[in-house]
Formats: sequence, structure tokens, C-alpha cells
Amino acid sequence: MTRQVHPESDIEVPPPFKDDSNISAEETSSSSSGKKIQKKKCNEGCSFADKVRKFPESVWTSTVKVGREDPRRVVHAFKFGVALTFVSLFYMIDDLYNALQKDAMFAVFTVVVVMEFTVGATLCKGLNRALGTVLAACLAVLIDALASSSTKILTAIIVGVSVFLVGSGATYARFIPHIKKNLDYGVVVFILTFNLVTVSSYRDDNVLRLAQSRMLNIAVGCMICLIMCLLVFPNWSGKYLQDSITSKLESLGNCIEVCVKEYFCESDLKGSEDGSIHDRISKDYKGVLDSKAAEDTLILHARWEPRYTSFHRIPWKQFGKVGDALRHFCYTVVALHGCLKSEIQAPWSIRNKCKNPCIKLAEEANKILKELSNSIKDKRQVCPHILNNGLNKALEDLNNALKSQPQLHFSHTLSARMRGQGPPLPPDSDDGQMPMPQLSKSMSKTMSVIVGLEFSEALPLAAFTSLLLDMVAKLEYVIDEVELLGRMAHFREYRSEDEFSVRTEERPKPCSELPAYGA
Repeated sequence: MTRQVHPESDIEVPPPFKDDSNISAEETSSSSSGKKIQKKKCNEGCSFADKVRKFPESVWTSTVKVGREDPRRVVHAFKFGVALTFVSLFYMIDDLYNALQKDAMFAVFTVVVVMEFTVGATLCKGLNRALGTVLAACLAVLIDALASSSTKILTAIIVGVSVFLVGSGATYARFIPHIKKNLDYGVVVFILTFNLVTVSSYRDDNVLRLAQSRMLNIAVGCMICLIMCLLVFPNWSGKYLQDSITSKLESLGNCIEVCVKEYFCESDLKGSEDGSIHDRISKDYKGVLDSKAAEDTLILHARWEPRYTSFHRIPWKQFGKVGDALRHFCYTVVALHGCLKSEIQAPWSIRNKCKNPCIKLAEEANKILKELSNSIKDKRQVCPHILNNGLNKALEDLNNALKSQPQLHFSHTLSARMRGQGPPLPPDSDDGQMPMPQLSKSMSKTMSVIVGLEFSEALPLAAFTSLLLDMVAKLEYVIDEVELLGRMAHFREYRSEDEFSVRTEERPKPCSELPAYGA
């Protein structure tokens, strides 16, 4: 270390002092921040590299998972490939290409657009396309016949006015509810075909050949789609609708039983197991609540399918009413799950007194929902004594358990008497309670607070049990709709050999797992 000399004296002045601790702290902080930035960049680079490296594996895993969830998706993919290959031959083979009058590409386009996952969806789009094409071609030929005898300028005017009127009228017709629900795709095809043929007629003299060629190509494409969907491993929309309803009945029954058992389970589940239970419950009832649009689409497509039971057509609209009743019933399940996740809970000492009746009631409700599901699967009437066996006994036990709870049964009357607002008990009262003595104002206030605390502790249990009772009331509405479905579909009568039991077979795939274009 060098020493400095003062210019006016010989006194040596020491250099300015620097705090080594501050220097080391600053250097340490700067170095640590630099290391963090460098580590962050390294992590980002490594994570991106890992994503790129794992991308093929994730794609393969997702692809295999989709096929394992429903093998019929793999079959449909092969059916679509075969249909597309077969219709392409009409474009590649000379004789077939000449037979379709050099417009074979419309047949390929028809197969791509029309072929769907289920028979009902394919029939709906195919018949809509065929009907729209035929009507538009006939109308375009008629317009051309009227304009052919006119001058070129008058022909252009007729073509322009007809395109405007037909396009505006058909577009307005799409807003009509019945047409929008059943024939919307057909109207779109009608507008497209009419404009193509009518506008082409202004330059092409042989309009009839153009209309015939387009109708022939679309007929070939629709025929190939119908053959593949009807004859090669058909997937029926009605079957998916039935499986969807039965799956919802079973899943809601399981949700109710799991919710009630978890509510009265003293060993608090922690970690992933508890989260997985809540996730399964949420997934089940959310699938029921979000299924309205999918059900309406399946009902629409099922009505196009040639599916009959004996001599009576299946009442598909009644399946929709059963689904509406299930969604109305599902709101109670959502409320029960909310009580299970609530931060305010009744003490275990109070809950245990109503544990067995509530669990018994949930089990009976689950059995009833399973019975409703089995009746739809077996196409038989519901058991006539479905509500007269264990459910009434469970309700009676729950009612007796609630009456035995002083916090729920006597708290309001007791607090009113202590405040002097209720009628005093007579000395010879035989209701099992002692006459209430006259208390001072401070003592009465203290006892009122105690009673209020006891009531507030039991209030969450009262809310939970009231939801269970409301569930039973809504369950009767579901039973009525399923019984009406059995009568309208002419299901066979219930026989004594039909066992009222819960099946353990695998649940069918719900309709929400269908491909998006086949819904």
C-alpha cells in the first residue's frame, strides 16, 4: 500500500480507507445475480431442448391414449381412409372418370365433407347435401330455360336478380328454428349449387349437362359414405345417446355415495388422494352439466337413423327430458360437494350421530340410480317398488336422528323461552323437559349465547341433511321421467326374476368423448 505526502508538510497521509466487508458483499451479490441469470438462461435452454426432445414421445403417447379410450375411433379412421381411396379411383381410372363427365373431384369432396363418426350424422349431412343439390340444380335449370330465349343483357339481368332473390331468401330461411336445427347444411349446399350452376349458365350453353354431372358426383360420394357407415362396423348415435344417459345415472349415484361417506369420514385425507377424490367427483358432475349440447346433437342424429323396436319408433326426445331431469338433479350433487369442501364444518361429535342414516340414504339413492340405468340398458320397465324398500326406511332413520339432536330440535324453542318470548312450560308438562326456571337478565343472556353457539355448530350438518332430503325429492322426478320413457318406448314389463342389484360392469363411454366432428 502506497502512502501519500501532504504538499504543505512532510506528514504522510494514508490512503482513503475502503471497507472490505462492503466490497465483498457487493461482489457477492453481483456474482450471485449473475449466476442466477446464467442459471435461468441455462434452464430455459435446457427446458426448450427437453421439450423438443420429448415432443415425438408426447405425440405418440397422446395418439395411443385416444385409441385406447375408444377403439372405434381407430376403426372409423380406417373406414374413412378406405372410402376416400375408393372414391379417388373415379378420378384416376379413365372409364370412371369419363362416366362422371370430368367432375369426379366433386365426389371426393363429398366424401370428405359428408362422412361422420356415427350413422345418424352421416345420414343427416348426406341427405341434406343430396336434397340441397337436387333442388338447386332443378331451379337453376328452370332459370336458364327462362333466360335462354332473351338477349344477352336481359339474360345477365335475370341471372343477377335470381341469384340475389334466391340467396337472400335461402339465407333468411336459415334463421327459422326448424330449418336451422334440421336442414341448415342442406340450405348452404342449395345456395352454393344454385350459384355455381346459374352463373355458369351465362357462359356455358349446356347447363343441363352441368347440373346432371354435379348431381351424379354427389350421389356417388353420398352412396360410398352410406355404405361404409351402415355396413362396416356401424356406430349408432342412438346407442351413444343411451350409453350417455346410463353413464350419467351411474356416475351421479357414485358421486352422492362418495360425497356422503367423505363428509362423515373422520380420518382427514391429505395430499394427492384427497385431491384425486375431489377431481373425480367434479369431473363426473361437470360432465353431466355440460352435456346439453352434445345430447341435443345426438338426439337430432338418432332421429335420422333407421332404428326401430318392434313396431314402435324410439322416443328420442324423451331421452332429452331424462337428461334435463338429471341436470336438475345434479345441482344437488354440486351443493353436496360444496358442503364437503366448506371451511366451516360441524364437530365430529355431532356428525357421528347422523352418520349411519345419511350413509344409508346415499347408498339407497345410488341403488335407485343404478336400477334406473339397468332398466334402460335391458329395455325393461322400472321396478314398481323402487321407492318402497330401503329408501323410506333410510328417510325414517334420518328423521329420528335429526329429532334426537338438541342443537337442531330444541335450540330455537329453548332460547326463546330463556328470553321470555316463548310460552312457559306448564308444571305438569309431559314432553320430557323440565320447567324452565326464571333466570336473571345476565344469566339469561349467557345461556342464550351458549345455545346459539351449539346451534351454530350444528348448522352445517343441518344444511347437509337438508340437501340430502332435497335430493330425494328431485330423485322422484328422475324416476318419473325414466318410467315415462319405458312406457313410450314399450319396454317389456318388469318380472320377478329381474334382480334389483348393482352391476359391476365397465361403464360405457359418455358422448362427450366422441370426436368433435361426430357430435
